[in-house]
Amino acid sequence: MNYYDKKPIAAPQMDHHVKMTNRRLLEIDGVKEVDSFDSEEFLLQTVMGYLVIRGENLQMKNLDVEAGHVSIKGKIYEFSYLDEQHGEKAKGLFSKLFK
Repeated sequence: MNYYDKKPIAAPQMDHHVKMTNRRLLEIDGVKEVDSFDSEEFLLQTVMGYLVIRGENLQMKNLDVEAGHVSIKGKIYEFSYLDEQHGEKAKGLFSKLFK
């Protein structure tokens, strides 16, 4: 149930997992679409909302659209979800801590 709206949340079609290894490899399941990417930023549409990955020398190592799996390698600085419900981008951990 959604705490704010008191409405049940529909179960996603597939599971969503994010696994980071040594800030050099990011493996993501539950990806619907890769909206855009370059060597510094990826924008992915997942079953849980939009996910932004920022870093340096980012490269798509693996993409399986049918399985919803994406692997990204490079130096990963940040990954965060875009908060569609409140009309603003989700902020990184450090910006939340140091308000």
